[in-house]
Amino acid sequence: MKISVFDTTLRDGTQGEAVSLTVADKLVIAQKLDELGIDYIEGGWPGSNPKDKEFFARARDLRLKHARLTAFGSTRFARNPVDRDPNVRHLIEAATPAVAIFGKTWDLHVHRALGITEEENLKLISETVAYLKAHGKEVIYDAEHFFDGHRANPAYAFQTLQAAQDAGADVLCLCDTNGGTLTGMLGEIVAEVRQRFAGVIGIHTHNDSGCAVANTLAAVEAGATHVQGCMNGYGERCGNANLCSVLANLELKLGHETIGPERLQNLTSVARFIAELANLPLRNDQPYVGHSAFAHKGGVHVAAVLKDSATYEHIKPELVGNRQRVLLSDLSGRGNILYKLKQHGLADRLGEDARRELLERIKHMEYQGYELEAAEGTFELLVRETIHPGVHFFDVIGFEVTTRMTGDKESQTTASVTLKAQDGVHSASASGHGPVHALDVCLRQCLSKLYPTIANVRLTDYKVRVLDTKKGTAAKVRVLVEWTDHKRSWTTVGVSENVIEASWRALVDALRLELMRLTEQDDSVEKAVEDYCWGV
Repeated sequence: MKISVFDTTLRDGTQGEAVSLTVADKLVIAQKLDELGIDYIEGGWPGSNPKDKEFFARARDLRLKHARLTAFGSTRFARNPVDRDPNVRHLIEAATPAVAIFGKTWDLHVHRALGITEEENLKLISETVAYLKAHGKEVIYDAEHFFDGHRANPAYAFQTLQAAQDAGADVLCLCDTNGGTLTGMLGEIVAEVRQRFAGVIGIHTHNDSGCAVANTLAAVEAGATHVQGCMNGYGERCGNANLCSVLANLELKLGHETIGPERLQNLTSVARFIAELANLPLRNDQPYVGHSAFAHKGGVHVAAVLKDSATYEHIKPELVGNRQRVLLSDLSGRGNILYKLKQHGLADRLGEDARRELLERIKHMEYQGYELEAAEGTFELLVRETIHPGVHFFDVIGFEVTTRMTGDKESQTTASVTLKAQDGVHSASASGHGPVHALDVCLRQCLSKLYPTIANVRLTDYKVRVLDTKKGTAAKVRVLVEWTDHKRSWTTVGVSENVIEASWRALVDALRLELMRLTEQDDSVEKAVEDYCWGV
């Protein structure tokens, strides 16, 4: 069955805490949603704020190939005739082919929020829908608080739907506005509505009880053929139904048609694109599209996945544009290592003993506090050192760092480093903007004559995490440092009770890795860590 998809990321999604999109952001997202195959894109409420009004003005230049752009608003105000209501006028002026309007279906809201009679509320609904239909609009009627209204006064809740349908509404969308309805009850109510009303029934759920996706699916199974939600589950309070999960479940689990299997393969990339534009981290554990959705860490799991991915994956990740990942940690088994090597034809280059040794090194490092899931650069270095045990560039003889502050003046940091390389001992001293920068400058000075291309590596991010807060300033810390050579980025990790020493270890590993890359040029090893790097 074809289920029409209504995306409200640009309207209801922006009501979520920390979600803020510019007009330019919204225009780009609308284009992406259209490419994904969304049927309706609700762009905002043109009568509520200048940003949304500007969006609809600029959206006229969009060349949408599939989606129907939709403006959102409410029924007319009780004090205004429909043809002189500013909100209704803004809906017309938005010049969209479809409009979505909400009306009151819960008698509590009619009396408390609007302060009018139930009969007057029915007139607001019918007159507004009829007026918009007379202006050639497709009208989606959002029955606000429908499930609360049904519990309180089912007869009146049905009257409000009847008023909208009699006036010509194209869709009757049932809204669980407070997000408090549980799945069994919601399914029963939708089924009752389906029996009473012909035409398209829609569902709009919020996640305040953690049931938004389940409720949406239950509504479809009860007869709804129009679903509303937000990408990544954005939305007010606890969010709206997550369209990523809704689309995948409808297509892959229930056999319905939404955006189609080909476009569904773009789901992960679109979800991550929107998250980046919203400047919000995509939850790793988000179903279907999260980085961890098809990640395997336990050795037993990985051993089974090597034989048949269906043992621990409910679908093939490629169906939604995601991919399988194998994580390396103290929970790893030999299968984890073998998986990474087999994946790119390297299994024959490491014997059983070498693989076991690599695994033991990883487990020992994790026990010390290293986290290789977030440090793909350190993992790559371990793989390269295991495959090429004879490759060695330098030894650290020692280093020293001094920071001096006089009065209110800025601090001054100097460092000295001594290394033993192939051509002898090298020493350097330098000042820097803090101890890590000073050590970085010294290390490069020592290595630059032998390896001039090392100058291309730059530090781009630096994070410190305290591993045992109970020990206070004596606690062990983990330092993650991100690097780039202007072609790619990678992260190395260092652990110590001394934050300078932890930083130094991450710094040294980053440069050791780059030297290995430059001198070995082993493409097969680079491919072996490619998936690991992608997943971090």
